[in-house]
Amino acid sequence: MAGHSKWANIKHKKAAADAKRGKVWTRLIKEITVAARLGGGDVNSNPRLRLAIDKATDANMPKDNIQRATQRGAGGLEGAHYEEIRYEGYGLAGAAIIVDCMTDNRTRTVAEVRHAFSKHGGNLGQDGSVVFMFTHCGQFLFAPGAPEESLMTIALEAGADDVMNHSDGSIEIVCVPSAFSQVKNALETAGFKAELAEITMKPHSEIACTGEDAVKMQKLLDTLENLDDVQAVFTNALIDEI
Repeated sequence: MAGHSKWANIKHKKAAADAKRGKVWTRLIKEITVAARLGGGDVNSNPRLRLAIDKATDANMPKDNIQRATQRGAGGLEGAHYEEIRYEGYGLAGAAIIVDCMTDNRTRTVAEVRHAFSKHGGNLGQDGSVVFMFTHCGQFLFAPGAPEESLMTIALEAGADDVMNHSDGSIEIVCVPSAFSQVKNALETAGFKAELAEITMKPHSEIACTGEDAVKMQKLLDTLENLDDVQAVFTNALIDEI
């Protein structure tokens, strides 16, 4: 169905991210800081930091900002101490939602997340209530018309687990998180840059949200994504084009 196009949903997600560039930088600075604190400031021995810096570079973040965030995380500069928290819950039509946060104030964050769920018809659940419905993986998405055979050959040789051609013509490649950088480098070396490339929580199956449920679900997701402490929001809702 056209309204349930994988590619249409990806374009919406990408456009929403592009519209919030300043917030993207803030999130990336937090991610770089935490990655450096947990694994050190050397990108050669810290894959998470390398990925965060690659994202920051793709988002046109100045090198000085990246360097300061790395130094702060590795202990070279004073700054806020962020902790990672994951919240799980349900939205409209029983769709599952995962909300990943980085915060220096856990009490503030849980209050804001709970309020967003309750205001827009959702429910904040217990730890583990929905995460089993998702797989942590690397994901690459290419627009309809991309050369499937070439992408498949390169991706699988680089360590990808699967290459899927969706009904709307878009191509999706998935891999384990540890192979993400290797697959990404192989694709880009061959001249293929994905429209969306990220380590994500991929749902095992999707729940269609249409009509009024689609409108309400999108408002809930937008509200969660706009919270200052939220780093990423994942859902198994397939939202009809609004």
